[in-house]
Amino acid sequence: MMETKVGLFGIGLDTYWEQFDGLKDRLTGYLEVVADRIRGMNATLINLGLVDTVDKAFAAGDAFKREDVDLLFLYVSTYALSATVMPVVRKADVPVVILNLAPEPQIDYAWFNNLGDRTKMTGEWLAFCSACPVPEIANVFRRNHVPFYQLTGVLQDDPGVWDEIRDWVRAAKAARALYYNRLGLMGNYYGGMMDIYTDLTAVTATFGGHMEIIEVDRLSALKQTIPDALIEDKIMEIHKTFDVQPDCSEEEMRRAARTAAALDKLADEYQLGALAYYHKGSGNEENEDTMSSIILGTSLLTGRHIPVAGEYEVKNAIAMKIMDELGAGGSFTEYYAMDFKDDVVLMGHDGPCHPRIAEGRIKVKPLQVYHGKVGQGLSVEMSVKHGEVTLLSVMEDGHGRMKFLAAEGASVAGDVLQIGNTNSRYRFSIGAKKFVEGWNQQGPAHHCAVGRGHIAAALWKLAGILHIEMVQVC
Repeated sequence: MMETKVGLFGIGLDTYWEQFDGLKDRLTGYLEVVADRIRGMNATLINLGLVDTVDKAFAAGDAFKREDVDLLFLYVSTYALSATVMPVVRKADVPVVILNLAPEPQIDYAWFNNLGDRTKMTGEWLAFCSACPVPEIANVFRRNHVPFYQLTGVLQDDPGVWDEIRDWVRAAKAARALYYNRLGLMGNYYGGMMDIYTDLTAVTATFGGHMEIIEVDRLSALKQTIPDALIEDKIMEIHKTFDVQPDCSEEEMRRAARTAAALDKLADEYQLGALAYYHKGSGNEENEDTMSSIILGTSLLTGRHIPVAGEYEVKNAIAMKIMDELGAGGSFTEYYAMDFKDDVVLMGHDGPCHPRIAEGRIKVKPLQVYHGKVGQGLSVEMSVKHGEVTLLSVMEDGHGRMKFLAAEGASVAGDVLQIGNTNSRYRFSIGAKKFVEGWNQQGPAHHCAVGRGHIAAALWKLAGILHIEMVQVC
């Protein structure tokens, strides 16, 4: 996948430059402040400078198209004609964010009014005119059906503005990752879980990417190619990553390590960026052995930015991928009970976890039975690191469209069930009852992704880039 590219251009009116000495250099300097800040945000910046004529607008549109930018920032420095904007955004054909950023929080009125030279005063006024053309630009965007977003604030010493710009860059990065993502689908749906049945064509229409339909037999075959030395290396990796409990047998460790090594090969073979899987394997001894020894390997893949969702939960594999691309992690979870005394919601799941967002070391324990599934084997037990978290569900709205459902809360300390699964306690600002009812009211599938930090602001921006609805419960 190529690196995320962000386009930046400023606007002005060429007529002003001869009339007002130093104005163009001043505005160009403001644009460079924006450029310098964006360059530190983990994306390639394509800065085309001030676009102040229609000819330059057409050239800028061609350049942004040629550079394949993912997002445009339009820095409004002073009054400019909307005709110098439309050719740029129409040709680039990517989401555009209008930056209406004043050079200072306030004009020094007394100083300004004592300049004594109305030409200088007008030039000074134009340097503060960033808000002036925004209604004109918005009007023309609306009439030309160009989606746009706005950021209004101050160029310097306005942290909220730069937090939002950073979230836009993160969202553009996530959108690009989804477009190029290869999502592996291995096995079949868990029979009867109708909420997770997914329109795969709608997934591609919304997010892009490519889906690889993979037979479980392929993973079973790859297991047979794993040499003993690679199994030993994988056992060492498991011990380094997890806290393996004393009651884990050597036989089960080797079984899990072999499958984990085969999963690495599978991911490389299909260039996977995410994976959803489920298969009973009953009646086929080799496949049953594969699928009952998969949890450690899928957890390791998830920690390597290849999130894995169990129970063939396609939508949640995408949600996990989004959370991971936004730097939040993204672990497979569902809520299963409520603690009304402590006003928290208990959430967790069997199967893969995300090692990078755990509270302390993750324990590996043997399970004599996988509830609702075939076989037995090793499982992971973890809680999400205490502190701020965000939940994300990618859901279908019943009209053939995808949408986001999100909530911000906190992972909190307290008693959890030590049953060899992921288990955490979550507190929400609206309380456990209102959270559960508000979440359920939207009709999501029962799985979701949990990640560290409050990142709903970035999710809103990603929803805008993807042109899908988002609902935030809290």
